[in-house]
Amino acid sequence: MCPEEDRKPARKTCMKCEISMCVQHLQAHLTTPVLLQTHPLTEPMALDGNIKCPHHGKLLEYYCLDDMNCVCVSCSIEDQHRLHNMKTFPTAHKELTEKLGAEQQVLKEKTDDDNKSPEKWEKREREKLGRCSVRLIEAVTNLRDISLTSVQSSVSGRMVSIRTSSSSMQAAQKETDTFKFLQMYSQVHQDVEKAKAVDLRRGLEPGKDRDKLVQEIRRNGEKMVKQASQFVESLLALVDPENHQEPLTTGSDLIFEPQSFTPSMSLSKDKRKIFYHSWLGQCSATVLISSTQSAPNFQRWVVSLTKDTDWMVGLCDKQSTNNLKKGPVYGLFCKDNRLGYLTTEYDDFPAVPSNSEEEDGIIICNQMSVSSASLTHQGEDGNESVPRPEKVEVLWNFIGSTLSFFSRTGQYQREEIITIKMSHNNRSLAPFVQLGVENIQSRPPQNWQCSCGQVYIRDTTGYRRKQLSGYNFRCSCGTTVGSPCVTDAVCELLQ
Repeated sequence: MCPEEDRKPARKTCMKCEISMCVQHLQAHLTTPVLLQTHPLTEPMALDGNIKCPHHGKLLEYYCLDDMNCVCVSCSIEDQHRLHNMKTFPTAHKELTEKLGAEQQVLKEKTDDDNKSPEKWEKREREKLGRCSVRLIEAVTNLRDISLTSVQSSVSGRMVSIRTSSSSMQAAQKETDTFKFLQMYSQVHQDVEKAKAVDLRRGLEPGKDRDKLVQEIRRNGEKMVKQASQFVESLLALVDPENHQEPLTTGSDLIFEPQSFTPSMSLSKDKRKIFYHSWLGQCSATVLISSTQSAPNFQRWVVSLTKDTDWMVGLCDKQSTNNLKKGPVYGLFCKDNRLGYLTTEYDDFPAVPSNSEEEDGIIICNQMSVSSASLTHQGEDGNESVPRPEKVEVLWNFIGSTLSFFSRTGQYQREEIITIKMSHNNRSLAPFVQLGVENIQSRPPQNWQCSCGQVYIRDTTGYRRKQLSGYNFRCSCGTTVGSPCVTDAVCELLQ
């Protein structure tokens, strides 16, 4: 706005007027209320035609945080941006600057952490792999030395026979007296025949010493193979950590805490194994998994599960263990040998009345909905059910708000089943395992008929005769009531 002969440095640029102004010419924009409210000012900038919307020809006044681009007022209320997170330029500038500052701090902490520096990491991995390789080399060397020393000792003993026969033959050949020669020949002949029978290529002579050494070689050989396997798996875990994990080292402190147990269920003394006694009723239990150690970034647990009952593993609200779907729940379940998963979503709508209802497999309770879905994969005949795992590894990532489930196929190998993104990542959630029927009280009684014709009703406690309240373990004919009495371990925490 300054005349050509007296141009002054610009202090602000008006986006609407598309001009830059010095302090003097800027006063009108700063003192006129209408201009102050409707004419956005920025730091001095070159106006090259990119301040207007290419679609509507209007001034760009807003920033879409979802699409990360500048938009005009028409874009913000008419087009695809109308439901997006819109900010004015100054507000967007402030928020994004703060966000970059926070991200910069996170990256700085990551690079400044001595334990995570490339040099520390390389040293730590080299030492770890070095220990594995040293143990492997020591095992191989020990096995080699034991074998060579034993065989060498045996061969040396057999060489004595050859030297003895050689000395006898030399002495006989030097003897000139015929009578003495013939007297010596019998012994010389025995020494020669014994020497000829010696096989220096054979190993140890048959006997206790050889049997003992063979057992020792096999025992040390098994250790060597195990150490070689551990070394290879350590390399695989280094190169491909997603599919090859090193042994878990933080699982010995985990224990089961029973929340609901039928009389047929019991815990081991160390509280890491659940037993089912078939003659005492249905298999049904809900347990929490507790730990004496705290994990700042993630928690991991592995459970071995029976093939003979339904189960569910995951995270639930501690106050809703009697009915998991009343609170937030995330889990992997197996029902009728088919895998599926549960997840919880929160709605932005007003709360639903307390008398929640179930519609199309979705349970709605206040602003929370718990939904379930089956797990399938592409097979030869189209979609097939995901195979039922015998060992399930669960990884709860606090920072990423994810819950991942894996099928443990070996000490180190695992295959991912599913990762659930959690909308409710509160540390009040707790790991849980549910076995058998969720609501056993609602199941109808089951009848069992003895070969003599007597009928017994089975409920949650045991078997009883019709019209009678007492429970029976044997029929009046002497037959054991119900199925054979079996005690099985149906769930176990693994290290």
